[in-house]
Amino acid sequence: MTTVAPAPVVAALRASLPADRVVDDPDVLASYAHDDAEWAPWELPAAVVRPLDAAQCQAVVRACLAHGVAVVPRGAGTGLSGGANATAGSVVVSTEQMTRIHEIDPAERLAVVEPGIVNDDLRAECAKQGLWYPPDPASSPWSTIGGNVATNAGGMCCVKYGVTRDYVLGVQVVNGLGELVRLGRRTAKGVAGLDLAGLMVGSEGTLGLITEITVKLRPARAPEQTVAGYFANLVDAGRAVASITAAGLTPSALELVDRTCLTAVDDWKNLGISAEADVLLLGRSDAPGAAGQAEAEEMIRHFDAAGASFSARATDAEEADALFAARRLAYPALERLGPVLTEDVCVPRAAVPEMLARIQAIGEDHGVTIANIAHAGDGNLHPLLVTPVGDEPARERAQAAFHRIIADAIDLGGTVTGEHGVGLLKRDGLVAEQSPENLAMQRAVKAALDPHGILNPGKIL
Repeated sequence: MTTVAPAPVVAALRASLPADRVVDDPDVLASYAHDDAEWAPWELPAAVVRPLDAAQCQAVVRACLAHGVAVVPRGAGTGLSGGANATAGSVVVSTEQMTRIHEIDPAERLAVVEPGIVNDDLRAECAKQGLWYPPDPASSPWSTIGGNVATNAGGMCCVKYGVTRDYVLGVQVVNGLGELVRLGRRTAKGVAGLDLAGLMVGSEGTLGLITEITVKLRPARAPEQTVAGYFANLVDAGRAVASITAAGLTPSALELVDRTCLTAVDDWKNLGISAEADVLLLGRSDAPGAAGQAEAEEMIRHFDAAGASFSARATDAEEADALFAARRLAYPALERLGPVLTEDVCVPRAAVPEMLARIQAIGEDHGVTIANIAHAGDGNLHPLLVTPVGDEPARERAQAAFHRIIADAIDLGGTVTGEHGVGLLKRDGLVAEQSPENLAMQRAVKAALDPHGILNPGKIL
C-alpha cells in the first residue's frame, strides 16, 4: 500500500501545535473547504487547524509564513460570497472552538469575546445583564462574531442601529508577519492614530487573522411593536419603503419577504404562515410606550398609501415572532428546492422601488426563479436565484442574471455588497464599482499588512 507524505507545512503545524488541533483527513478537509456560496470555486486545503487560543493562531500563521502557504480563516462557514473558500494546499484556520466570552462589562457597556462565539449566544449572555448586542444577521443563530466582523455583517435592526463596524471597538489579530497585535481601544471615544481596528472589519481575512474582538453594547430595549402589510407586487412594497424613509421614520426593522420565500418556509417548517399576498412587509418599532404605537400606526399609513391590500399592527406576539422567524429561515428553506445563488446588493433607499422592478424584469428576461428577501429599510436587497438540481442551462441563466443585477445596482448608485462581502463572487463587481485609484490604495494596504501575500489570497482584490 502506497502512502502519500503530508505536505511540509502539515509536519510543521504538528510540531508546533497539539496533535488534535491539526487535521488532514481528506473527508474532513472537504467539509471545511468552502462556505455556502453557490458555484464559487474551491479546492482541498493541505490541512484544517482548529486552534483554541491566540497563541495557536499565531503558530499557524508563522508555520504558513515559513513555508509560503496560504492561510484561509473560517468561522461557521455560513458566508455567501466564497470568502472562506480554500485554495489548493492552503491551511484553513477554523475558529469554531474559540468560543469564550472573556468579559462583559456593564459599566463600560462592552464585551470581549473570541471569534468563534455564535452571535445569538453572545446576545443571550448580554441579555442576562440587561445589555444588548445589536448586529443581527439572519444567520445569527449559526454565524459567529468573527465571521460577522470579517464581512461587516448587518441584519434586521441595522436600519436603526447600524452594522457590525459600528460596534467593534478593538480587535486582536495575527498579521501577515506572524505578529500578534492589538488594535483599537476600550474607551467610548478615541482617535489616536489610524483606525486599524476598523480596517479589519469587512476585510474578509485578507489583512489579519482575528483572535479576539471587543464590542460595544447597548442597554436592553423596550418590547417592539410589529406591523405587517400585504402587497400585490414588489414595486408597491418598494414604494412603501421609500415613503417611510422620506417621512423621516426610523423603524427598528423593515423587512421584505415574498410569497416564494414564505411558501418554502411553511412547506419546510409548517409554521402556519399565510401567503395571502405576493409580498409581505414587516415593520417594527422599539420606541417606548405610546411613541412606539404611534410609529407603528404611521408605518401602516405609508403601507396603505403605497397600495397595501391589508395592513395591521400585530396584537399576538407569537404570530409576529413567527413572521420574523420565517424571514430568517427563507434562505435555508429555498436551498431545499435546489442550488441558490444569493445576491446582496444595496441601493439608495429612494431607489428601492426601481431596483425591485429591475430584479423582477431580470428574472423574467432570463427565465430564472428569483425569490426576494430584503433588509428593505436600508436598501439592502437579497434576490435569491433558485435553480433546479443538475440543470446546467438554468445555472448559466442564473449566473447571467446575477451579474446583471449587480450592474443595475451600480447604475442606480448602489454597491455590489451590503453585508455578505466580496469574496470570490463579487470581485468583478468591485472593479466595476470602484475607481482604479481606489483599488490601488486597497492593494497598497494589503501589501503593507500582508507583504508575503499569505492571508486569504485571491479574495476581494
